[in-house]
Amino acid sequence: MSESTVHLAEGPRVGIRPFTYADGPEFTARVRESRELHHPWLFPPATDEAYATYAGALIEDRTKAGFLVCERDREGDREGGSGGAIAGFININNIVAGAFRCGALGYGAFAHAAGRGLMSEGLGLLTRYAFDVLELHRLEINVQPRNAASIALARSCGFRLEGFSPDFLHIDGAWRDHERWALTATH
Repeated sequence: MSESTVHLAEGPRVGIRPFTYADGPEFTARVRESRELHHPWLFPPATDEAYATYAGALIEDRTKAGFLVCERDREGDREGGSGGAIAGFININNIVAGAFRCGALGYGAFAHAAGRGLMSEGLGLLTRYAFDVLELHRLEINVQPRNAASIALARSCGFRLEGFSPDFLHIDGAWRDHERWALTATH
């Protein structure tokens, strides 16, 4: 088993691990199954070609880091495996080092895992990993105000509302307002 498929952190029900190119078929199948859940908030890659480009940026660009939230497969865990089905993903974008040591999170659950608390556990693992291993000081989440599930996830993991950004990101053909949520290592 390659080191890239081993969990970087584990909780009772999920583990987080980096994206790999080999995850494309499962990831894109989960995206296609989850279109209704994701629309109109996010548009992850649904084809092999789009996934290769997307994963490549997360794997190769030092200003980004992508993580899959995977259900723990008890049998696979006993055998040293990497876990079970991909429940969702969390990306750290716009990573800045130096005095800032910050990154902006983007995430999505897949339909089969939505509402089960798996992403809350995964985001908790990711924040600890980002602060302890990546040595970031601050993580930010920008959420469209009507995206209640995403706001609930941020809030449940200790992120605090810091403000409102009008016309912040261009999504689905228009500039969208966002709420700014943040968490610092010294919270």
